[in-house]
Amino acid sequence: MSPISPDDLHRIFKNLDKNNKGLVSTQELHHLLEKIGIHTTLEELENFVGRTSLDYIDFLFFYDAMVKARMQEQEADDVHSSHDHHDNDLFKAFKVFDLNGDGYISCEELQSVLSRLGLWDKRSGQDCKDMIRVYDENSDGVLDFHEFKNMMSVPPTSDHSET
Repeated sequence: MSPISPDDLHRIFKNLDKNNKGLVSTQELHHLLEKIGIHTTLEELENFVGRTSLDYIDFLFFYDAMVKARMQEQEADDVHSSHDHHDNDLFKAFKVFDLNGDGYISCEELQSVLSRLGLWDKRSGQDCKDMIRVYDENSDGVLDFHEFKNMMSVPPTSDHSET
């Protein structure tokens, strides 16, 4: 919803005020909102407005509240979209590790991918079961997407101590 100039708001109010009494009923306002694609019940609108008619000042406050609500809605949509994009990227990474496509990352799959990436030294004697066990919430020996996502969301820690 883009901002409307004060002159345009005044003109809208005058057009809604059919009987020139300086008041716009919530029924008239409801009709206008429906015409511009904002769907609500008359009862919801009256509860939001807190009365059955608005003078010009109340109308301006109502408009301001609508703009702020729309901006908050857009911000929430942006956050949700960003979150979805992040989850989509994580799911793509998960599929790289899930070599057999069964929806789980096994120790063998983890070790295979890490080896191909040059991040696993077989001679280290480390067991990837220990790596999986840390994030395996249901103790089934494999990581599902939720567990993988939690693992990828943990900030790295340093095991190095200064000497």
